[in-house]
Amino acid sequence: MRRVWLGMLLVAASSAAPAAQRDAALPLSARNANYTITARLDPATRTITGAETITWRNITSRPAADLQFHLYWNAWKDTRSTFMRERALGRSDDRNRRADEWGRIDVTTIRVDGADRAASERFISPDDENADDQTVMSVPLAQPIPPNGTATIDVAWTAHVPRTFARTGAIGNFFFIAQWFPKLGVLQDEGWNCHQFHSGTEFFADYGVYDVSLSVPRGWPLGATGVAREARDAGDGTTTHRYYQEDVHDFAWTTSPDYLVKTARFEHPQLPAVEMRLLLQPEHEAQAERHFAATRATLKYYGEWYGPYPYGHITIVDPAYQSGAGGMEYPTLFTAGTRWLAPADVTTPEGVTVHEAGHQFWYGIVGNNEFEDAWMDEGFNTFSTARAVAQAFTPNYLALRYFGGFVPWVVRDIALSRETEGNRLAGYRRDAKSDAQSTPTYRYFPATGGSITYNKTALWLNTMERWLGWETLQRIMAAHFGAWTFKHPAPHDFFAVANQASGQDLGWFFDQVYRSSNVFDYGVQDIASTRDGERYRTTVVVRRYGEALFPVDVLMTFADGERVTERWDGRDRWKLYTYDRTGPIVSAQVDPNRVLLLDVDYTNNSKTLAPKSAAAASKWSLTWMVWLQECLLSWAVLA
Repeated sequence: MRRVWLGMLLVAASSAAPAAQRDAALPLSARNANYTITARLDPATRTITGAETITWRNITSRPAADLQFHLYWNAWKDTRSTFMRERALGRSDDRNRRADEWGRIDVTTIRVDGADRAASERFISPDDENADDQTVMSVPLAQPIPPNGTATIDVAWTAHVPRTFARTGAIGNFFFIAQWFPKLGVLQDEGWNCHQFHSGTEFFADYGVYDVSLSVPRGWPLGATGVAREARDAGDGTTTHRYYQEDVHDFAWTTSPDYLVKTARFEHPQLPAVEMRLLLQPEHEAQAERHFAATRATLKYYGEWYGPYPYGHITIVDPAYQSGAGGMEYPTLFTAGTRWLAPADVTTPEGVTVHEAGHQFWYGIVGNNEFEDAWMDEGFNTFSTARAVAQAFTPNYLALRYFGGFVPWVVRDIALSRETEGNRLAGYRRDAKSDAQSTPTYRYFPATGGSITYNKTALWLNTMERWLGWETLQRIMAAHFGAWTFKHPAPHDFFAVANQASGQDLGWFFDQVYRSSNVFDYGVQDIASTRDGERYRTTVVVRRYGEALFPVDVLMTFADGERVTERWDGRDRWKLYTYDRTGPIVSAQVDPNRVLLLDVDYTNNSKTLAPKSAAAASKWSLTWMVWLQECLLSWAVLA
């Protein structure tokens, strides 16, 4: 990895949180959707009773004739919701769930500026007209709320906590509660952006202040978005915990009697200090420092590269075994994920911890629309995760797991980074043509969107790094972070920043990787050398097999050891190179430095005049030997 120019980075990203450093009273965000919530958990019946007051301000140029709310848990009311229909299309089967393992939110009261609006509420399905979907509720208003007008909204509800769907739910006495309250959509100049809950998408909300009081059984540790301001014994066997956080767009919490609570601190000479709190499963107590180390690495490298983390605190949650709650992000809180057997030099729990902590930046601080443009957080963060892990954790070996993933075997001659890059390319190659990235994320075909959202974005960012250089790409991403902190950027906003920060028009590249599902595929079609007296006449034919265009190098290696590199603009379907030399050609290779990581078939990128059969045989022999070792190891344990 190249050197990080820390001084330049901090200057480029200085707009990310200067207000927090100059005056803590100044808001970092618009704070137009503020929530005061009280809720009580009954673990025996797995129900939550809650009430909230929302102070909302219309920051658009249009009046609001209604209010639209997300009721996310209604996606798990039955199998008829859009979420469950898409989940079934993606081959998930929930038919064996018990009746008490489903979830729902029942709104019992809603008032707007004191007026009862419960009789006017109705469910709508703006995305697919599924009349059975109840994840979006519209509440028509007696009087529209004008631009810059405000409303005070009081809502009461009850919710049944499901066996985990989409990282939220309960197992035993472990509760992880997210997307659990009636939540306003985002009003834009075009109208309400309040999508139904889809199986392949996440969330979008305005920034505000959250003041939340949660009553849970006495003695149960609790973690939540924000900072604990009070823990009060309610006198009925419960404790009421009050958490407060400014300038966030969501609120999640967790509680369990089994949690061990650990604390540590992140410190850095040029970045704000951060208090770290870890809620850990008892069987993972020995891994506490590994969770902290991964979180520190994220705060350090993301902070140096993009801009500082502004909140001053972060909560790491180690979810219960088989809870299904691992690997998810919320403002100032995230779930990691590890195993009881976690060998050294294998990035479990480090990999998932870095990734989810990284979402504090690409999702939490820069709040793009995850329903429509999930690649702007998941893809950016996948790229950043790999870079941070490579910086902080070396060696980093592949671990193969057996017996349901319980028993690891560390393969110390295979770096996980190499394996991850291969898996990322394989996933993208499989689904590259399934959707153009510009398709709204909620419309991606179920079970394939991850390849476009995560893998494709990481691959084209890696390609930009190798093509433009890390310094340029870092400057682009830091400028984007600085410009859109606590705001809602769209794709064209990132592209505009990229053009400005790089000093060149990159539109031709984004047209292909974002607006198209065309694939890149360059290869060597043929090489030949014929003797003519004392010299050899050589021809090399390279070809563009895919529809997408990218400039590539072509490397020719001759028998006398000479190497010639040609620069091909990659536009024509084929290109002929001819040479008159004293020796024949040995090989030709397109993109020898692997700049174009989006190439879907790297096996055709090179050709040799005399194939190295012995080397190829050795490669496949070793592959089969590793497979045989795995089988013998498994049989030995069973014996």
